[in-house]
Amino acid sequence: MDRSLIIDKMQTDDWEQVKSIYIEGIETGNATFQQIAPSWEEWDESHLSVCRLVVRSKGQVLGWAALSAVSSRCVYAGVAEVSIYVGQNQQGKGIGSSLMENLIKTSEHNGIWTLQAGIFPENKSSNGLHKKWGFKEVGRREKIGKMNGIWRDVLLLERRSDIVGVD
Repeated sequence: MDRSLIIDKMQTDDWEQVKSIYIEGIETGNATFQQIAPSWEEWDESHLSVCRLVVRSKGQVLGWAALSAVSSRCVYAGVAEVSIYVGQNQQGKGIGSSLMENLIKTSEHNGIWTLQAGIFPENKSSNGLHKKWGFKEVGRREKIGKMNGIWRDVLLLERRSDIVGVD
């Protein structure tokens, strides 16, 4: 990754740029089942307050990552779902890897022992990124959701921390 890029905590003021990158992902048809980007309030409520990261260059957000709780049950307090998006014009520059590396470190610092992701099989770059950082494919949910009239499968990947929740 370019040394002029900065990984930073996501701020409320970043939302419009984060949302734009999210919309780019939505428009690919292979990043999410979401059809429209949520409001800041909806997004904020559905993501953990810790582990919200952006990559910046000269005030521009180039990519972002955040975690969502997978359950409200206390036994799953250390399990979170990964969201990671890189702007279309910024892909292939190591931004996703830098975000993932920092997301893993930040999640472990905050007591998260398992990161999981649900990824469309067609999203080769996201699958590759997650596997590069130690995520293992643990299953495939066949025809789990219908998008634009087409049933879609989702691969389930997870990464268990080597330092949190190992006792």
